[in-house]
Amino acid sequence: MALLNRVMPSFPRATGLLLVLTFAGVSVRAEDWPEFRGPGGQGISRGTDLPLQWSATENVLWRQPVPGLGWSSPVTAGGRIFLTTGVAVGDGAPSLRALALELATGRILWDTEVFPPAETGRASMHKKNSPASPTPVVHEGRVYVHFGHFGTACLDLEGKVLWRNNRLRYEPEHGNGGSPIIVGDRLVFSADARTDPALVALDRRTGEVAWRSARDLEVRQKFSFATPLLIEVAGRPQIVCPASGAVIAHDPADGRELWRVRYGGGYSLIPRPVFAHGLIFIGTGYNRADLLAIRVDGSMGDLTDSHIAWRTTKGAPLTPSTVAVGDELYAVSDMGVATCFNARTGEVYWQEKLEPGYSASPL
Repeated sequence: MALLNRVMPSFPRATGLLLVLTFAGVSVRAEDWPEFRGPGGQGISRGTDLPLQWSATENVLWRQPVPGLGWSSPVTAGGRIFLTTGVAVGDGAPSLRALALELATGRILWDTEVFPPAETGRASMHKKNSPASPTPVVHEGRVYVHFGHFGTACLDLEGKVLWRNNRLRYEPEHGNGGSPIIVGDRLVFSADARTDPALVALDRRTGEVAWRSARDLEVRQKFSFATPLLIEVAGRPQIVCPASGAVIAHDPADGRELWRVRYGGGYSLIPRPVFAHGLIFIGTGYNRADLLAIRVDGSMGDLTDSHIAWRTTKGAPLTPSTVAVGDELYAVSDMGVATCFNARTGEVYWQEKLEPGYSASPL
């Protein structure tokens, strides 16, 4: 089972289209997909015998119009699909909403307004963004939705809002992008805004701030949009999240910094990190994309000069996340070049030209 969230470009009257693409021989309930990039956040599915081609009708199980505009990825759990959208009303301020659909049929089960237009107001954003770009997380019978500086909320599986927090106001650049993750009793997300960027953890039971770790990096452009990744090194959990100027690992208990690797003036970080073979793979953002492989071995402090295993600009993505499968790392650049690397050394095995203009991450 795979999901594709497609929306029309005009926000005021936009109606999205949610398609479920059926895979031959694969049950649509075979695997929950509870967060951005699936179980573990690495873009790996257990699906097999997948078709290689889709069209407007071929291998499409159903399609369902969705009101509003949203780039958030749909997530699935327990035979349901959960996603977010922003519906413009009145003067164009969005009504930020969470929806649940029946996975087998596409029937909309509920549509809940989480933040009304009176609480959001109009906001400018990049043409590639939307008012509902962060992907929800489903965990232990709860749906967590995040709208960046507009706010964060928790709902039950029937669409009832259990808590909301819209008190963490900050000035974004180009809108919101990074998705939240669950780390124990915390809901963690990046708030790398135009000023005072930080990584933030909320108590997922109450929505109150558990900790806030400020970015103390001297960079011209402070905003970024990366989604954190929880990893374990020598039995110790770490939250790894790229930011403008550096990638930083944090202690989940209190947010304190464990290590960092600097990469200069890179900003507007989007790709989610990937972890394999004891290496963290990250992109370094605009204006020039670099792809870095960083050794993670339990060392602490500034590891810039000692722990970069390899780096390259060849085929490096600005927007799509990479995916590691076996001994290979796959990347798709925004210009539409697919590259297969030796994950350990960075050797290029092959490159293939695709259609230009890529933002989606490979699966």
